[in-house]
Amino acid sequence: MAFVRDLKRIASSYASKAVEFDRKGMVDEAIRMYGEAIRILRKLLALDDGFDFNKDVYKHKIAVYKKRIEELKKLKDPHELEIELEPNEPALPVQPVRRQEPDGPDRGKRDKPPISWDDIVGLEEAKRAIKEAIIYPIMRPDLFPLGWPRGILLFGPPGCGKTLLASAVAYEVDAEFIEVSGADVMSKWLGEAEKNVAKLFTRAREVASSGRPAVIFIDEVDSLFGTFNNEVGGEVRVRNQFLREMDGLLDKTKRIQVYVIGATNKPWALDPPFIRRFQKRILVPPPDFEARIGLFKLYTRDIRLARDVDFEELAHLTRGYTGNDIKDICMDAYYSAIRELFETGEALRPGSRPRPVRRDDFIKAIRARRPSITPSMVRLYYDWYEKYRAL
Repeated sequence: MAFVRDLKRIASSYASKAVEFDRKGMVDEAIRMYGEAIRILRKLLALDDGFDFNKDVYKHKIAVYKKRIEELKKLKDPHELEIELEPNEPALPVQPVRRQEPDGPDRGKRDKPPISWDDIVGLEEAKRAIKEAIIYPIMRPDLFPLGWPRGILLFGPPGCGKTLLASAVAYEVDAEFIEVSGADVMSKWLGEAEKNVAKLFTRAREVASSGRPAVIFIDEVDSLFGTFNNEVGGEVRVRNQFLREMDGLLDKTKRIQVYVIGATNKPWALDPPFIRRFQKRILVPPPDFEARIGLFKLYTRDIRLARDVDFEELAHLTRGYTGNDIKDICMDAYYSAIRELFETGEALRPGSRPRPVRRDDFIKAIRARRPSITPSMVRLYYDWYEKYRAL
């Protein structure tokens, strides 16, 4: 039953991401995540009837996701993105890409993600810790006779900037960015686990040997390094292979510029042996007051605002909100002006523009959207931070 629970959890994770991307208008990403959810649900349906769960529920979900994929594909050039949903076809790639991408562990590779430190508001302590762990050793490796951290764990509530931090550091040091999902590894790679994990790290070492740093970013790292009551042989092998590969990177006699950055919303689920491999464990908290002001400025920089909009007031009203929550609030407020433009018929006039976004648009958006995290959730992260902190 533990295997069934893991599949349900993975399917739910993909479905949640799909809905989030769908809501934000990120069509490619939504299609891929719906497809991944379908693939995992089909694995559940293929299990023996001895497992106690209602298969009709999952059949219904598959039908709903397939219908939504078809609706989304109509919004795109049908030749731009190929996606297969038949049960016996190869698994869908997780990362949003254009055209065909190579199979295997290089699938998530991206060169220089276009995100810099300037795109990240606040999180000064986290940025400082990452600079000390990665950027400084790359700039002057001769100043670090004892070596430097190769494993960095970013943990905190969802929507607070963990992925942005990993992308930004890769951009700042011109590193090759290899992105994989922990859930993706565990669900897709079990057939050839050790080989694919070894290829992932071999690719990173080859890049580093050529003189360019490599960053392996593992999202949902708890799906890979978590504590499980029951594991099948493939899961054990892939986890052990990751341990061996990370131990090789942590060897202080090797001056290799390969870094493993893991991100998780559930650090307390990590297995202790894996926690030790992440020499830097960095809390990425919700934005404070000043950061919330900066986020409102960032997300409205391309929007016309009325004079009555007060960023400090909005920051006070959004205490406890995440960075993603604030982005959604700005989007909702802007949509108020867009909606008015269409409802009045002005949108049909060439060159027409929406009115400036007013204070009351933001107030309505804030009142309509509760924070995606709670104070009790945040407290759990600080408790874990006190126990395992390593800045």
